[in-house]
Amino acid sequence: MNFDDKKIAEILLSENYVKDEDIKKAEAYAVAHRASVTDYLFTQGLLTKDLLGQALAEFFNVAYADLNTNQPSHSQVMRIPEDMAKKFKAVVYEETDREVVVATADPSDKSILEELRKVFLSKKISIAYSVPEDIEASFVNYQKTLDTRFGQIIQEQKKVAPEIIDEIIGDAFVFRASDIHFEPEEMDIIVRFRIDGVLHEAGRIPKEYYDNILNRIKVQSRLRIDEHYSAQDGAIRYQTKEGPVDLRVSIAPTLNGEKVVIRLLAEYVRSFALSDLGLTPINQNIITDAAKKPFGMILVSGPTGSGKTTTLYGILKVLNRPEVNITTIEDPVEYKMVGVNHIQVNEQTNVTFAEGLKSILRQDPDIILVGEIRDKETAEIAVNAALTGHLLLSTFHANDAATAIPRLLDMGVEPFLLASTMELIVSQRLVRRICENCRRSVTIKTADIEKILPSATKYFKEEKNNLYEGKGCEMCSHTGFKGRTAIFEFIRITPAMKELILKNPPTAQIWKLARTEGSTSLFEDGIGKVMAGITTIEELLRVSTPPEE
Repeated sequence: MNFDDKKIAEILLSENYVKDEDIKKAEAYAVAHRASVTDYLFTQGLLTKDLLGQALAEFFNVAYADLNTNQPSHSQVMRIPEDMAKKFKAVVYEETDREVVVATADPSDKSILEELRKVFLSKKISIAYSVPEDIEASFVNYQKTLDTRFGQIIQEQKKVAPEIIDEIIGDAFVFRASDIHFEPEEMDIIVRFRIDGVLHEAGRIPKEYYDNILNRIKVQSRLRIDEHYSAQDGAIRYQTKEGPVDLRVSIAPTLNGEKVVIRLLAEYVRSFALSDLGLTPINQNIITDAAKKPFGMILVSGPTGSGKTTTLYGILKVLNRPEVNITTIEDPVEYKMVGVNHIQVNEQTNVTFAEGLKSILRQDPDIILVGEIRDKETAEIAVNAALTGHLLLSTFHANDAATAIPRLLDMGVEPFLLASTMELIVSQRLVRRICENCRRSVTIKTADIEKILPSATKYFKEEKNNLYEGKGCEMCSHTGFKGRTAIFEFIRITPAMKELILKNPPTAQIWKLARTEGSTSLFEDGIGKVMAGITTIEELLRVSTPPEE
């Protein structure tokens, strides 16, 4: 059963989960920002997923099954046949000799009891409610290994290439991967998934079948199948049961053959709410205040795959109102947002960042998002756009927030123009979150932390520290991590910073001033998340280093 905003609001009010004035604010926010009522309630901390689940369970007049804290085991999941489980979105929550409790996303569907009685012949069956995404997360237990399925497909000698591709992409969605890698070796093709920022081997394909698989990917991506020695980029509109999903395809020649990387632009990598990105309340206020200004530039820096575009879209979600004109130019357009005009860079038709940005400025925009500032021409046009009454958001490749300013000046941007337009510089990295299902507390001595972090005493004042780690479970594929969050570094362009920019300063001088004005480093933001039990020291050190000061 699907619930619209009106029905959810009625349920939350009737069960006294929120106040009437909160719902009115949420409805006003939803209209103004083209969002949902729950977006506002989640952002304001007035509602959590579990509280919403409890409210919906009360509406159905059944118990609530919290699958986050009481994750079904492999044997529990397998008690219900796969087809039945996926049809009814159902999983065994609890079972004894006499009774079984089955969690489902739609307790109002009476036909589920008839089907369950065929499985649990002599037991009393009770129905509970759980949110659909938690139930679907348990379905990973039904997955056979890719190698096993590859063998079955090859043995049946049917449509080998399309079936293997479908199995791989299907698994990537199940495991919530962001990228699929096809890596040619001498004897076979290694398939790897990037899950929460880390690559994991998923299976191997015999090399004799790779040419057909490669050609099919090229045809679907509208790439040349007779080109084997040049890099090619394309896109696929892939159809799933839930609807179409965009895939970005990159092919590059290697010594052992052509390597393919497919990026999945799926819903689970799109979390636009600023509150979901890992921002502290202070940093969230800083970014919101900067975004509310009528003109100026906000720059987000970091390496490829650090979540920069997601942060910019989080800002757009706050700004997206019917009375403003928002236009983006990107390469590629990764996310589509209602109410936003998206332009795709196309070098063949001369739609570059620079030329596209010139066109946008003739389209009467209020807010402009430039996917990336790559060259002097784009930087100069962007700065001038910010100077002439537009709010401009963009990404930039720089190791940290302080480095972005000297790099822009080195590109040829005039110091007085940069000082006049820049409002905020953000640097970020992504770290894996400790799996909430198997997270456990551990006591670690500062002396032991110093073995991997020599400056540990600067951050850990006590002799013993209560930190957290993931034990490893089925829900996180025994990695101890599930999902990602970001660590941030902010530099506000204050009057003092504007004066400093005019002097064409080095990075160290910029960071020294930012420090005195309250900025904290990426690593320090990460230490806060380590202490809060969100991630681990080892994971933090994987993406960041302590400041040298």
